[in-house]
Amino acid sequence: MQKHQKTLNGVEVVRRWTCHPRSVRLARAELSRALAAWALTEIEDAALVVLSELVTNAVRHARIPSGREIETRYALVGVGLRIEVHDAAEARPRRLAVGADAENGRGLALVEALADEWGISDRVGCGKAVWAVVSAAPGVGRSESAGVAERVPVGGTGG
Repeated sequence: MQKHQKTLNGVEVVRRWTCHPRSVRLARAELSRALAAWALTEIEDAALVVLSELVTNAVRHARIPSGREIETRYALVGVGLRIEVHDAAEARPRRLAVGADAENGRGLALVEALADEWGISDRVGCGKAVWAVVSAAPGVGRSESAGVAERVPVGGTGG
């Protein structure tokens, strides 16, 4: 499943996954390892739910051309994390109004509730990046003296 790996100065992890439901579990495991390494386990629950929803949306709804993959990026920003999920589909996700008994359609509402901010950005070439920022409480995780207090640019997605 894991197709590509790149780490930039220890503050960004990039992976590519096949468009398959098991990629959700694998991406979650990778994010969990990164959060532990970055001492950001306080945000792990929220970050894993956000990632799960974004990758699940890409797997279920992004009708991507054969041979294309889903890319995840996890980047330190301030005292939190920017999560990005890239796919080659042009269709943009939208938050749905769902009934109380609906089995689907709550993913972006969960992302909105758990993330400090989220959005959709264009990519160079085809597709889009859906991103979210999840932050720890001030004073938790990496400190400003660790050199990661400023925003880390992530792959030119413009979010």
